[in-house]
This record gives sequence, C-alpha cells and structure tokens, in this order.
Amino acid sequence: MMKGKVIISCALTGSMHTPTMSAFLPVEPAKIAEEGIAAYKAGAAILHLHARDPENGRPTPSADVFMQFLPQLHAETDAVINISTGGGPGMTLEERLRAAVQVSPELCSLNMGCMNINLSELASRYDFKYDWEKPFLEATEDLIAKNTFKDIGHIIRTLGPGGTRFEMECYEIGHLHNIAFFADKGLLKPPFLIQSVLGVTGGMSADADSVYFMRQTADRLFGKDYIWSLFGAGRHQMNVCTMGALMGSSVRVGLEDSLFISKGQLAQSNADQVLKIRRILDELGLEVATPAEARQMLGLKGRDNINL
Repeated sequence: MMKGKVIISCALTGSMHTPTMSAFLPVEPAKIAEEGIAAYKAGAAILHLHARDPENGRPTPSADVFMQFLPQLHAETDAVINISTGGGPGMTLEERLRAAVQVSPELCSLNMGCMNINLSELASRYDFKYDWEKPFLEATEDLIAKNTFKDIGHIIRTLGPGGTRFEMECYEIGHLHNIAFFADKGLLKPPFLIQSVLGVTGGMSADADSVYFMRQTADRLFGKDYIWSLFGAGRHQMNVCTMGALMGSSVRVGLEDSLFISKGQLAQSNADQVLKIRRILDELGLEVATPAEARQMLGLKGRDNINL
C-alpha cells in the first residue's frame, strides 16, 4: 500500500544561495551529479535541479551545463528528474525553460505566482569569493520573481503536451487559488503535486498556523486530488517538514532550501539532510516512497519517456 507514504524530494543547489555561504554547496556539474546520486541513495525519490556556472557558481539557465550532469543522474539513479522552470534572478522566461524543453522531464517546478524574495541582508555577512555575489544579494531587495498568469500558462502549454507534470510551488495562499484557476481551465490535471514553501522573506511564515492554513485551503480546493509536500526555508527546514509529515505531507530538503543541518552547523552534503529527515520519518512511523511509488502516486510518464 502506498497510501500515506512520504515522498522525499531533494533540491540540490538552487539559485539564491551563493558559493561563499557554504563550501558544501554543489557548483560544478560533477559535484551536482555526485550530490544527487548520494541523496538518492539516502532516500530521495525526486531530485529538484538547477544549474550553476562551473567557473564561478553563478546560477545559469544553460542547457549545455544541465546536460553535464543530467545524463549521469539519469543513468546512475532511478530518481525522478525535476528541472526548475524558476531559474534565477535576471533570467528570461525563455532562458528558464531551455533545459526543460530539451529534456522533457517527468517533472518540472512551476512557481504559481509573482513573489518578492529578499536576501539582501545576507550581503553584509560574508567576505565574498566572487565579485558577483554581493551585488546579486543586494539586488534582491528590489527583486520580483515574475510568474504572471501569462507566464504560468506559457510554461504549462510548452511542457505539458510532452507529458511533463509539475511541482507547483506555493509561497502563499493565493498561489493555491491560482492552481485552481488553471485546473478549472483544464490546463492542470490531477493528481496535483502542491509544494508549500514557508519561511521565505516575502512569503508566508513558517509556523504551525501557516502549515495548517495551507493544508486546510488545499483540502477545500482540491479534496483528494492532490499530493501535498512542503518545506521550510533556512532554519525552519526540519521543523516545517516534521509538522507537515505529521499532517500527511511529503517533504523537501536540500541545500537549495537550507545550508544547515542543525543550529549553526553547515550541512556537509544534501544527503545529510535527506538522512536526517528520513530518521525523523522513521521515528514517526512513516514509510518513505520509492521512486517507482512516487511515479505512481504522481501519475508521471516514466523515466523511459524523457530525452536523456
């Protein structure tokens, strides 16, 4: 029985943390592949993927860079490949879609609305290794992550016909209603994978009330037609995942979401975080889904139907 099984997703590198913040943040394609394989072996069924310029660690939309690690992840794991369509600050919508269009993966992330995301306070905390890092962080004070209805519709219409499904990232309650909007138009079909994102500056807080409100609203809008997952940013990571798991959610961890394994201690790998949340799930008596079970739960097209 898969009912009640928890899908662990792992977001390996992201596009907001910078290399100086942690020597353990994977940047080079070979390191991203290594981290993904280890996270899979630790129990992650889904690998959520961004790419970095291997020379300086800056987020890049380059499909060529993605293709330096995606084939290895596909060959050496059974994990679900999940390519970000959120990209990173300054990327155009076309750039954000390049790798996903080329690969037509089983799963892509899909941000369900525009968001203010502010990491500018971090710009004064480090002696940065690369000259792009400080201005990159400072600029987030004036950053809007643009995901209009037109943008969202374009992503769905571009990737959906190839059978790609979506990890729909919801930073606030209105984003759940945006899913319902596209579902009512027939562009999104169940089972929906709804990823609640809590604790990001500019979005919902990472407290128990927010977790409950997200779940309550999703239940009202989608009934049994969705798989719920969630994560907490930064120091909220494990607390939010634990709260969600107790309420029936799947979970997401990884260095994209938090650089730490405990208070003041950097995680030395993505697998460290996967192993920690797996220990917590085990202690709670919850079963972890295999990649094959995750595919069935989410209605995915299968690993043999992607361009890798």
